[in-house]
Amino acid sequence: MVRHIKKLWHSFLKYPILTTLLFCGAAALVFAVIYALVCGSNDFDLVVLLCVSIVFLPFVLTAENILLLTNKKRLTYKSIFMSLWELLSIAAGVYYTVTLAPLKNILFKDWYVQLYNNQKHSPVSSEHTLTLAVLFAVAVIGHICLRFIPQNKRPPLFSALCISSIYIGCALCVLWCVQITGASFFLFLFPINYIILSFRVIACEVLSADKTAEEPTKQNKMRRVSAFLHNKSSLPVLALLLLIPLLGIIAVILLLFGQEPDSAIKLWTETADWTMSQKIAPENLPRDGHYLCTVAAEGHKKLVKPLRTGKRHGHEITVNRQLCIANAFEQLLSERAPHLHRAIRNFYDKTGYPIAKHIKTPLAADIVYIIMKPLEWLFLLVLYLFDTKPENRIATQYPHSAPPKI
Repeated sequence: MVRHIKKLWHSFLKYPILTTLLFCGAAALVFAVIYALVCGSNDFDLVVLLCVSIVFLPFVLTAENILLLTNKKRLTYKSIFMSLWELLSIAAGVYYTVTLAPLKNILFKDWYVQLYNNQKHSPVSSEHTLTLAVLFAVAVIGHICLRFIPQNKRPPLFSALCISSIYIGCALCVLWCVQITGASFFLFLFPINYIILSFRVIACEVLSADKTAEEPTKQNKMRRVSAFLHNKSSLPVLALLLLIPLLGIIAVILLLFGQEPDSAIKLWTETADWTMSQKIAPENLPRDGHYLCTVAAEGHKKLVKPLRTGKRHGHEITVNRQLCIANAFEQLLSERAPHLHRAIRNFYDKTGYPIAKHIKTPLAADIVYIIMKPLEWLFLLVLYLFDTKPENRIATQYPHSAPPKI
């Protein structure tokens, strides 16, 4: 049994792409057999097995990446097929992440876009995705250079720059993991695999290096510098030193293409719903959307004057006085004239949601807020005419929570 496993592993090292596909197919077949035994169904056909095998791909790649770390021989193993397997793993990881996110209610829409129910905004800002794309492309190029250019044909500074670019890719993965803290575990698979892969590439570069580095015959400064540059074990440290100038060069290039100097920071902060987010998004509307909730959250703060946050149908919303007055009026109406309330509520349900769909900008929210002002005054007048404590009723609309940061 052990001998067969070793043969299978050697086959993976020689032909990693083909073996990975076979592993996925085998996992899908095992799943199909277990499903048939448990559920008593044999409805699996070739197309379904293919789909299931694709689902197993990220897990198979993760297991292979971890196994490659288990000893030095596997860690330093290099071949053209293994290098291609690494690049295809990165491509597959990006594809799976982008495809899986919407299935987990994560839409790649900016913080100001109206969402519904449990949907979440994009973890990265679309205005700064060019910065993300360029940084990740630099990381992948560095990976390609280290894998496809022979070690003895690369100058030491070039190798260090390639490792610096891989550091950038690892930093992006760490920031992604921090940003989506609390999200589905499956969205962490690609960044974790990329970091493992990067560790393997850097370790391979250092451990498989030619040990005949230049030794200084005289202890002068230039020879010490030369010895440091040619000592492969110094490459990770040298790469850290070159990281700042490399980032500076990338930032200057991005400036020429319209990106901001701090785009790498705004990429994460100009978002909503996530760890590093600094924007307050319009509250997610339930399917019976309340457009005054949208106005309170999305209008310009100086005009609509949000007071605090609250809860509506289990969703956190931003509350302003206009919304509280309207809801207090509805509550009073339901108590004093329930038949009239039902008729008005049905009309509002039919018109509120279609209106909410069109409130997509702060300007549109401001216009609705101004249009609603006369009705707000009318509601307030009714409250003061028929309620003994109108301000108490207004103040207790929606559960209180910490006031929003404006």
